[in-house]
Amino acid sequence: MKNIKFILPVMLLLTVSCSEDFLKPKPKSFFAPENVFVNAQGFESLLITMRKNLVAEVSGYKHFISHQVAASEMGSPLLQLDFTNLTPSSDKYQKFVDQINTIFKFVKDANVAITRIDDIKWETEEARNKVLAEAYWHRAYWYYRLVHNYGDLPFVNTEISGARLDFNSHSRWAIIKKIKADAEFAVTHLPETAAPGAISKAAGNHLLAKIALADMDFDRAISAASAVIDDGKHALMTARFGEDAGKPFRNLLWDLHRPNNKNSPLNKETILAIVDRFESPEGAKTAGSFSMRHYAASWWHTSNRDSKGGVGFIKPSPMADTLGNGNPDVAASDWHMYTIWNEFGKTWRNTGDLRRADINWIDKHEIVYNNPASANFGQPWQGKWMSNPSDSVYTMFAWPHYKVFNPQQNPNDLPNGGNGDQYIFRLAETYLLRAEAHFWKNELALAADDINKVRARAKAEPIKASDVTLDYLFDERARELYAEEPRQNELNRVSYILASKGLRGYSLGTIHQKNFYYDRVRNLNNLYSITPAPIILGVSPKIEPHHFQWPIDDKIINSNTLGTINQSPGYTGWERNKPPLETIE
Repeated sequence: MKNIKFILPVMLLLTVSCSEDFLKPKPKSFFAPENVFVNAQGFESLLITMRKNLVAEVSGYKHFISHQVAASEMGSPLLQLDFTNLTPSSDKYQKFVDQINTIFKFVKDANVAITRIDDIKWETEEARNKVLAEAYWHRAYWYYRLVHNYGDLPFVNTEISGARLDFNSHSRWAIIKKIKADAEFAVTHLPETAAPGAISKAAGNHLLAKIALADMDFDRAISAASAVIDDGKHALMTARFGEDAGKPFRNLLWDLHRPNNKNSPLNKETILAIVDRFESPEGAKTAGSFSMRHYAASWWHTSNRDSKGGVGFIKPSPMADTLGNGNPDVAASDWHMYTIWNEFGKTWRNTGDLRRADINWIDKHEIVYNNPASANFGQPWQGKWMSNPSDSVYTMFAWPHYKVFNPQQNPNDLPNGGNGDQYIFRLAETYLLRAEAHFWKNELALAADDINKVRARAKAEPIKASDVTLDYLFDERARELYAEEPRQNELNRVSYILASKGLRGYSLGTIHQKNFYYDRVRNLNNLYSITPAPIILGVSPKIEPHHFQWPIDDKIINSNTLGTINQSPGYTGWERNKPPLETIE
């Protein structure tokens, strides 16, 4: 099926500017909606577009998941280390504000299919419901991300074919209940198996488990996760496989994260992965994953000097092909590099956990000066020789090479990270979702069993029921899902659960002043806990409790003149908020 591009009516939440060009008559596009959605193939073309939208999560320059890691205890956003500078009208480097506009465009695509589903006569009710189920899935997926990025928002559940200026915010709780109902429909009608990049019943149940957790329906989260775990089609990978399986100096975790292995029929762990191939035609692929830019250190930076003050590193070089062109959106924290690997009397240096195996990571002491003219050519990098040692937060840190390495297929391109398939959902997370649901039900032995399934594959020592805490669950998610999960979203989700239950001194009434997200990030991410705060790139890292949610773009709020779209509390303009709607019509 060709990926048809078509012109759709512009949804609200996008402003329209006037100019002389705007007044010039333009011919109607052949690919207007009334000419596309006349048969099943037209709807299939839109499903392909929706699947391509998922690529924005994990591939391309400044992809969304890199922002999620940067806004967590695992890392911090380079050049935006001071979150107090984040306002509803500015997100200088990381697109914390602008992301909402892109995601609402993705919601629009789903709503077109949902609204027009009965504009044609379908061959069977099953064919109709299969398309509708996938459209519901995509809308539910993106609204799950929206409410955990921004909180209360308008729930747009139909195609917008003209200007609307009267939207009002719905509560996150109302939205979660709505997308939960949509996900229930989806899992009933999605196919058991699907082509790479398409949505299967397992992907539906995995998403439903996450939404059910957000709705505090822990029994439904368990049953949805179990439907995936027990479907007979999926299993954790426990033996070498794929393109590098014959290389004895690699290991299972390396195989699991090779781009070419993620949609391989051999990989039973994949639930959903995007397709991004270098050999695809233009328009059907990204500019690359950018994984070796966003997550790798700037080892090549000019501040990395040698003992004589000379230039220690040069690029391009064969070293760059391996280490990448790191200019990180994510400056990794000491907690993620080192602390979470200190278990059972072991440290990051000698742990048996394959997720921190020496062969799978690039550590600072392994990087050697590569400038032949350097006085220390071939010797390990030394931080004490840097021109500004405090800048080491972005020039030099350890990173999980096995997840980041994605070579550039075109040798003339900078090694930012080439094209390659990337995970959206895989079974390891399904086990950890079910473990969390068991935790909330105080079924700690069952939670430990699920966690140990993931740990056993990584050759990590098993834990006991008494070891299971909420913090340990999120430690384990960090060990397993770095650069895969929407980390800030999951911390935000749990913040609401704890506040709803009145645990740890949290409450819904004060959640923007005191919450789990802030306490965890502030306590574990060394960049925010150092006293006195360091000066890095001219600013001191800062974060406050209300940053557990991001601000909503001022342009969206100000253009909605006949309704009220609430601002995330704590940001400029939130004092004009009105009680959100609790019912979605």
